[in-house]
Amino acid sequence: MSACCVSGCKNRHSSTSKLKLYRIPSGYRPFQANRRRLWLQAIQQVNGSTEELKGNARVCGAHFISGEASMDHDSPDFVPSVFPCTKQSPSHKKKVKWFYGRRKRRRRTANAKTGEKTTPPRVDSPVDLQSSVLMEETQTPSTSSVPKEGETLIKEAETKTVKSQITSSPNKASPSFKAPVGSPKLEKRIPFVLLKPVFAPAVMGAFSRQKFFQELAHGCLLPTAQQGLEQVWQLLVICLLCRLLWMLGLPSFVKHLGTVAGGFYTLYLFFELHMIWVVLLSLLCYLFLFLCRHSTIRGTFLSITVLIYLLLGELHMMDTTNWHKMRGSQMVVAMKAISLAFDLDRGVVTSVPSPIEFMGYIYFVGTVIFGPWISFNSYKEALEGRKLSFSWLLKVSVSWVKSQVCLVISNCVAPYLFPYFIPVYGDKLLRSKKRRKIRGTPAKWLLAYENTMSFHFSNYFVGYLSETTTTLAGAGFTEEKENLKWDMTVSKPLNIEFPRSMVEVVTSWNLPMSCFLHTYVFKSALKFGTFSAIMVTYTASALLHGLSFHLGAVLISLGFITYIEHVLRKRLAAIFNACVLSKKCQPNCTHRNKKELWVYIINIAFSALAILHLTYLGSVFNSSVDYMEEDEDDITHHTIQKWSELSWTSHWFTFGCWILYRLIL
Repeated sequence: MSACCVSGCKNRHSSTSKLKLYRIPSGYRPFQANRRRLWLQAIQQVNGSTEELKGNARVCGAHFISGEASMDHDSPDFVPSVFPCTKQSPSHKKKVKWFYGRRKRRRRTANAKTGEKTTPPRVDSPVDLQSSVLMEETQTPSTSSVPKEGETLIKEAETKTVKSQITSSPNKASPSFKAPVGSPKLEKRIPFVLLKPVFAPAVMGAFSRQKFFQELAHGCLLPTAQQGLEQVWQLLVICLLCRLLWMLGLPSFVKHLGTVAGGFYTLYLFFELHMIWVVLLSLLCYLFLFLCRHSTIRGTFLSITVLIYLLLGELHMMDTTNWHKMRGSQMVVAMKAISLAFDLDRGVVTSVPSPIEFMGYIYFVGTVIFGPWISFNSYKEALEGRKLSFSWLLKVSVSWVKSQVCLVISNCVAPYLFPYFIPVYGDKLLRSKKRRKIRGTPAKWLLAYENTMSFHFSNYFVGYLSETTTTLAGAGFTEEKENLKWDMTVSKPLNIEFPRSMVEVVTSWNLPMSCFLHTYVFKSALKFGTFSAIMVTYTASALLHGLSFHLGAVLISLGFITYIEHVLRKRLAAIFNACVLSKKCQPNCTHRNKKELWVYIINIAFSALAILHLTYLGSVFNSSVDYMEEDEDDITHHTIQKWSELSWTSHWFTFGCWILYRLIL
């Protein structure tokens, strides 16, 4: 049960109360940072100080004129203003009356032009979700947010200064810099981040295609690339120093100490003092391995111990928001420790490493922030320090360029794919200030595909960036005799965007993690049956990602989808004696029908179904929702609502495929 943080207010939220409580904005984007500053100023006038406010502090709807908070910066309810000790001045009442009067006049004008009858939108409608509170934006945004008479976002940025919210405390700001209003910000403590597009939807709807492309480079492309480099350049430098240190021929323990020091400093750069929770997890893991050094089932017991620690940390040890910001590093540390325990049980690693070896592996600077997972033996091979080469430099450069391209696509292209890059609806879509005015199933699927594309390319960005840091630090190679190849691959975008099957998608999404789950989870659970092993694998992946309903729902759904697709296509391949399996057949396979037209048609049909599944599942990852800041109930509602809008299509198709499989079995 939550309570209002305003001094003197005794309102609380319960299941029987209709009163809403709104979390104080705490996002890192400029819009959220400015909104937080205004909220804290208003609360400080009543409380006298805001230092004691917790990260999940809330303000009840009684402190807003309409009873509900608004995301419209021109609305009087953009900031709480109704307090027991404050009286509304006549000028304030006039402002409120003028605002709502102007909104009504604007609606009447819009209705007169379109000839359509519209009803006033509900503020609490769950259609359009924002990052600080899950609510719908006013469907008729303020006219001041739309450029007039040739004004552009770039011109507006010349007179406004945006504070960079990169420090650990939300109340501290680093020196300001000039940037387009609403430009994306990479937060210091959030290495896994979905970036907010530069153009607000209301502004975007006012741009013509020509105007949009004119503003795109200066308003989104350049700021995105620049800020991406600003946030990771120190990490890249530390990785390079670690690589050079390993080449000096120093004793092994010195190399281990060097990478531990680099890992600790990198963790502090991103998480500051919150890094202590990552350190505690690593110490717990080594203590367990040392105490159970004579056991033969260390992998299973350590897995359970790590999951309990992660669940307790998220539920009790600290606030959920800060815990989620460290979730990526926590997951990498957990995967490394668990894999080492299983390797010790299986004899792949002969003895428990020394404390300095273990910590060097855990805090390897190339993987401690962005991943990916690497085995203990891979780390020891990298420790030998290979010579610098042109192929190494080429791999680092290409991976870095690919990461920046994916970042730009995720932030500046995918969110506006259909209104501007592929104008399916033409001017009809461009003239609409809110694209959601275009109703119908096709429009909903196009919007879902935009969200999916943005989410996909944000994953590719992290994948290619992790390739860059790992290779730059000296790992991520294979060696055959004297031939050294820097060939680390984290994800395969083409296999995801143009899939043969969903099995291929989940494998190509994150190759190192897929290898980890297959080697240490799936094979261990295979004795319980294939279906049980698949569901245990996806459940383990969901738990490693944390207690997040939308991630858990997507991963569990993927478990059913991939299993049913696999058994159905395996059965079809046996019936038709054709190459229609989930994975592409080898050239020397025994199937009689390989290149017939109907074989291609079946495979294309399953590819189209995979794209539908991806669009459906990816629709819940909306760039306007900050999943680290929202309540789990709101995220649950958002996920169910998104899938309801698409009529639960993917789940119905999966059920139909299962029925077909049972009929032909």
